[in-house]
Amino acid sequence: MIAAIKRFCPLLALPLAIAAAPAGANEEYPQRPVRIITVFPTGAGPDTVLRLAADRLSRSLGKQFIVENRPGGNGFIALTAAKSATPDGYTLAYASGSQLTTHTLVYSKLPYDPVKDFRPVTPLFRNSFFIVVGANSSYKTVGDILAAAKAAPGKLAYASEFVGSPGHLGSLMLAAAAGVQMSHVPFRETLQLFNAVANNEVAWAFGSAATAGPALQAGRVRLMAIGTPARLPAYPDVPTVPQSGGPAGYTLDAWTAVIAPAAVPAPVIGRLNKAISEVMLDADMRQRLIVFGYEPWPMSPADTGRLIESDTARYAKIIRDANLKFD
Repeated sequence: MIAAIKRFCPLLALPLAIAAAPAGANEEYPQRPVRIITVFPTGAGPDTVLRLAADRLSRSLGKQFIVENRPGGNGFIALTAAKSATPDGYTLAYASGSQLTTHTLVYSKLPYDPVKDFRPVTPLFRNSFFIVVGANSSYKTVGDILAAAKAAPGKLAYASEFVGSPGHLGSLMLAAAAGVQMSHVPFRETLQLFNAVANNEVAWAFGSAATAGPALQAGRVRLMAIGTPARLPAYPDVPTVPQSGGPAGYTLDAWTAVIAPAAVPAPVIGRLNKAISEVMLDADMRQRLIVFGYEPWPMSPADTGRLIESDTARYAKIIRDANLKFD
């Protein structure tokens, strides 16, 4: 019909074509391969999940979704590249929650603004954290740890992957909620970290099922409690932090999210959100994520934006009180 109008009256047809083009383009997205620039190195747990999702997206949307790893620089390298990409939906980014929330609090100058430079698409998964102690640790409950910390302020040591990591911030939040002081020992590698926990060189550490997995499978550490509101079905014998004598209402988790340059059209964001949500909630994907201790966690773009805002506010006071600044 439009073709016939164009043949006989091209000037009349032009407004119709212009009006129809955006809707048609959005419905047909994607028309070519989509690149996802990730802050994570190849082989890391979050990278593996992204590649599983990308493979399924390629099949469901009919165009290839290509994962491009640009690790390093605290995520600055990947997110700067994604921010500068043409905002047409063919370049996306994949980042940790920290890079979208706490980074704005600990760096006075970021090369990107997670709110102004990007539009949220959806989280992929949520990562639960366990309180991990040595297999032969004398501490049986979180209450035991907090009692020891209260008896000797600043003496009891805990470990984390690095200063400002979710484990570090979560430990500060736990200490603040319980009104105790503990000593922080940062490590560069998780292998060294959990060796220290297993050898009782430090009293405890927060760890995920993936990071603590090797030491746990070797019988060198045990899971004392989990920082989720309720016990996980995969770990029914592990109590929550409050159930183990910790502060009421205490939780700790981390998440990853797909984001897009800020000017990407809303219909494209919506199509991506729907496709990714379907992929992540698939029964097979759920089973694969259990291996990593991850929980599929898709939500709407608006709710993702609210999550970024609420998590930033959640950590602001603890970061300010600890005077954590990295530049």
